[in-house]
Amino acid sequence: MKYISTRGGMAPAPYSAILLEGLATDGGLVVPETVPAVSADEIESWRSLTYPELATEILSRYATDIPRDDLARMCQAAYSAENFQAEEIVPVTPLEPGLSVVGLSEGPTLAFKDMAMQFLGQSLEYVLARSDRALNIVGATSGDTGSAAEYALRGKEGIAVFMLSPQGRMSDFQRAQMYSLTDDNIHNIAIAGVFDDCQNLVKALSGDLEFKRAHDLGTVNSINLGRISAQMVYYFWAWLRMTDDVAADARADFEVSFTVPSGNFGNILSGHLAKNMGLPIRRLVLAANENNVLDEFFRTGLYAPRPAAKTHATSSPSMDISKASNLERFIFDLVGRDPERLAAAWRELDATGRIDFSSEQPRFESEFGFQSGTSTHADRVATIRSVFEASGTLIDPHTADGVKVAREHLEDGVPMLVLETAKPEKFPEIVFEATGERIGLPDHLSDLLDLPQHVTEMDDDERELRDFIAARATRR
Repeated sequence: MKYISTRGGMAPAPYSAILLEGLATDGGLVVPETVPAVSADEIESWRSLTYPELATEILSRYATDIPRDDLARMCQAAYSAENFQAEEIVPVTPLEPGLSVVGLSEGPTLAFKDMAMQFLGQSLEYVLARSDRALNIVGATSGDTGSAAEYALRGKEGIAVFMLSPQGRMSDFQRAQMYSLTDDNIHNIAIAGVFDDCQNLVKALSGDLEFKRAHDLGTVNSINLGRISAQMVYYFWAWLRMTDDVAADARADFEVSFTVPSGNFGNILSGHLAKNMGLPIRRLVLAANENNVLDEFFRTGLYAPRPAAKTHATSSPSMDISKASNLERFIFDLVGRDPERLAAAWRELDATGRIDFSSEQPRFESEFGFQSGTSTHADRVATIRSVFEASGTLIDPHTADGVKVAREHLEDGVPMLVLETAKPEKFPEIVFEATGERIGLPDHLSDLLDLPQHVTEMDDDERELRDFIAARATRR
């Protein structure tokens, strides 16, 4: 399996190489040359596998340059009882008739990002050790990516992490998880701005090939295809669990739908790739918060990211993103995997601030299965309350966005699965507002908010960031 750029200017590269690069060398995003197909019989043969075993099967279709035994060891280490609280790693829990939640927050930082990041931590260290290279991760986070990356990469040999976050735009818990780490290879940088400003800084450095190579820069943001590939696993896992009780002769074509709370479009893109592989997915429903650029795109075909000043600070902060990097990968498929058309579209976006795909909009649902919806703070509060009153289950505000939008897209006979974003304990204020319940942190994190925090505050200044990284980058 080789990987190419959406913009056509990168020589095909193996999985191990693209793990370290993030952006393609021409500024595009890395995609598989072809999406590997799996048959209904193959999927059925995976039914009895554990989660690490299933991850090995799916990732072996993508990481074809890594020996299978090594890949299996990495998956076992990533998805271990030491890292994940639930015995099954990903529990699937019915919430109400026709709607279930896929539990993705059982990892060390109580957020779905752990599902991909734990594997990425294992695979990056493996690849670096065999190539005698160092890697300086430069990432941006709107909430959970940062802590998941730092917990997966802390203390890893040959790796340093420089994580940018927007000042004042994350919850107290999210900040504490990141800023309380004291590992020498972890560097937290709070940027005066919003997530998109952080992401733009990361892209600027990643696009400067001379600086990138001089300091061995890479990324673990959702543009990293290693994360996208690892996230596909739980789509297959959830489908298998939802069809365990379906008659064997009816399983092959049994469709389910997924609703995905979305910010940077990486999580739902993994579902798009799983569907392309052959998993029977009927609908992929994108749930947005008040920063609903992607909902507008899927409803109208017009993609018009908003400037930082018009990006709202909301009670589901991990979705406070208006320019979704991973959308480029979907547009690449939309334009027939034509790199010239894709590059032209992105030149238009850079020049005008918008791209008009309204003529293609009917295909979003008919060909690709995408639908979408928006949720507000009032919707989140009402949804958290209604779910708690009906089932006694507490959900976080991002998952509440997903449940609200999922309810609007239920179809008879088609189970709807909402991908959980995080544990509600990370957002106690909105849980209390919705339910009157005061929830504390899990026992193993009970003192987190009291720990000293270590963070460097910085203006939205590319030169200052370059100097900071150059002075602290790890070397081989």
